[in-house]
Amino acid sequence: MTIDNGWYTEECREHGSAFSLKLKDKVYQEQSPYQLIEIYETESFGTLMTLDGLVMLTDRDNFIYHEMLTHPALFTHPQPRRVLIIGGGDCGTLREVLKHRQVQLAVLVEIDERVTRVAERFFPELCEGNSDPRARFHFQDGIRWAADAVDGTYDVIIVDSTDPVGPAAGLYAEGFYRHCYRALDSNGILVAQSESPLYHPQLIKSMHVTMATAGFQDIASLHFPQCTYPSGWWSATLACKDAPVSAFRETDAAAAALSTRYYSHLTHRGAMALPPFLQRAIAGTGA
Repeated sequence: MTIDNGWYTEECREHGSAFSLKLKDKVYQEQSPYQLIEIYETESFGTLMTLDGLVMLTDRDNFIYHEMLTHPALFTHPQPRRVLIIGGGDCGTLREVLKHRQVQLAVLVEIDERVTRVAERFFPELCEGNSDPRARFHFQDGIRWAADAVDGTYDVIIVDSTDPVGPAAGLYAEGFYRHCYRALDSNGILVAQSESPLYHPQLIKSMHVTMATAGFQDIASLHFPQCTYPSGWWSATLACKDAPVSAFRETDAAAAALSTRYYSHLTHRGAMALPPFLQRAIAGTGA
């Protein structure tokens, strides 16, 4: 990350690209026990949060990511009542989960409490659900939480993690997926952010393989635009214990009044249609 002449630039060196935002001001900085948290005001994307110099979210486009990480999984499960969110300290995913009336419990496990407290100050709209009586917060290691979970505790597990480097790498490991499989009840759904289809198809393939090895019976990826992340194109990967993830409650999704800005039953269906190059990459038949 560099700041030059009022422009924040995040480089993706391994792919020879970069993304820039014009800044108004830097309004906050804090070194938490885990990472450097910085808040900027931008000219056209509202408030920007970065972690260790990488974009976490902006006011303008975070709704796409949060909605597509959440609603496809919850509309795939027949009756999502108990939801675990691992990561997601900005609370945007929690807000989307709580839009589903049938959800009775939403547990957020985030290792860095300071991300949540900073989000409450600078992104209050994302934290609207924090006082919901169905929400529970635990500021600890999500990998350990999954390992200690009682069998069949949750209906849906959402992994809203950072890139698969450092401590977050364990959230992409077979052992973690096995714990998630065990912690899910019948028809349980696991969904995890899976990076850029253009830049990281091999990661998406490896997630499919690793989830299957961990026991999940059906796995599918979906894709959506995300202009402030590398390549501007992002994905999430869903896995189910014992039912097809390609079938979702489309009638319920079409009838739901969730106040979404990107997600609908139509965008859900379209996001499941993968381009041929990604289909081939996942199948291991070439790019």
